[in-house]
Amino acid sequence: MKKGLIKFLATSLILCGGISTIATLPLVTPSPVQAQDEDTNIRVYKLASPAVVSIQSRSGNGSGSIIDPKGLVLTNAHVVRGATTVNVILSDKRQFRGVVIASSRNPDLAVIRLEGVTTNLPTIQIASSSGIQVGQRAFAIGNPFGRFAGTLTTGIISRIDSDRKLLQTDAALNPGNSGGPLLNSRAELVGVNTAIFTTSSANSGIGLAIEADTVKQFIAAVRQGAIANNPTPAIAAPNVLTLDGNVISAFLTASDRTLPDGSYFKAYQFQGQAGQSVVIEMRANAIDPYLVLFDASGRKVAEDDDGGGGKNSRIAVTLPTTGRYTLYANSYEVGQTGSFTIAGRLTNNFTSQSPIESSDRGIILQKNGVLGTQSRVFARDGSRFDAFSFNGRAGQVIQIELVSSDFHPYLVLFAPDSRVLQENNGLPSRKNASMTLELPITGTYRTIVNAFDPTGKGAYKLIVKRVD
Repeated sequence: MKKGLIKFLATSLILCGGISTIATLPLVTPSPVQAQDEDTNIRVYKLASPAVVSIQSRSGNGSGSIIDPKGLVLTNAHVVRGATTVNVILSDKRQFRGVVIASSRNPDLAVIRLEGVTTNLPTIQIASSSGIQVGQRAFAIGNPFGRFAGTLTTGIISRIDSDRKLLQTDAALNPGNSGGPLLNSRAELVGVNTAIFTTSSANSGIGLAIEADTVKQFIAAVRQGAIANNPTPAIAAPNVLTLDGNVISAFLTASDRTLPDGSYFKAYQFQGQAGQSVVIEMRANAIDPYLVLFDASGRKVAEDDDGGGGKNSRIAVTLPTTGRYTLYANSYEVGQTGSFTIAGRLTNNFTSQSPIESSDRGIILQKNGVLGTQSRVFARDGSRFDAFSFNGRAGQVIQIELVSSDFHPYLVLFAPDSRVLQENNGLPSRKNASMTLELPITGTYRTIVNAFDPTGKGAYKLIVKRVD
């Protein structure tokens, strides 16, 4: 009877009692299995997280893994798409300029080389795909939403897609996790997190990672020099693209040249001048168009997949240098063939006169433009922007002024090596953003006409002038 009464009272206290009552009850200790799982989580994180980095590029934010102590970083190609340099932040908050030395759309992988590395960095080892099994534990570390670096999520390998060389996992993945490692219980990389499959617009869904053996093959090809960031095969007789808006009809066929990922392309060339604003569009129904633009030195200037609406491709860019540009009319999917149209046009009133010599008043560049539907959009916040280039000399003092009565202007200046030199947020006037500075090096500078918020649009005036 006494035991039964005590049991009844204890139950009543748990269901109805307050904090002080519950606090007098024995604490529940974790089971041996739970404690073992917890220890594994902690061990994997301690071993792997120092070698997981955050990546900031023009395409947005992503994650990556250090795979070489001298500073090679593995990530997704879509994280660095369109960029030759990126900002890489280590787990200890150190920042490095990273040069994209290799990228491929199939598989969606890229390698970045960090500049200025003076000591050996922590690395992540890559496992073999042969040891991966459905049901084994999986650990993802990355920078979800570009704001929560060093986040660990756990789950299992839910499925192995042998045909597409992908691993399916239920470990939580979000935008910003792209390019980060999927790890086993030994803190080895078994996959590179690359996508979320979902039937809604929410981020929740099935996480997908590129399997380890595919990653190893890609890295080996990079080390052998077989894959580069700017694949520019020799072109015997490229087609001529006139920037007059005329539409050219063409076909991608199995006899066309191929990029390193195996996709077919046709090459077009045109003569461009620094400061020209160009729009190029590729449209098709039979294929998924993809455009890649290179300058005369073979440096990738721009690329686009679906910027033209639907599956159509559209590049809108201000040319950084004078010279002959090469355009690849390509397909996003490897092996696609079919008809397409391509057209290019100038969108500014550009003259062949050198802007740096066009006036005795010291005017280097002067533009009257409109932020609107023809402007490009920043992925980070959805704000519109136009980009313009000008030539500058080391030691030259310049003033840049952006004025608008229609929107709150935001001004950014990039150096020839892609570093951000200076920014101005247009405060307190909200109608004028300006900067005065001494140029550090000789080369082509790029200034960004931007709106302070995503709703900003309308007319503006940009002036770059010498003050020395």
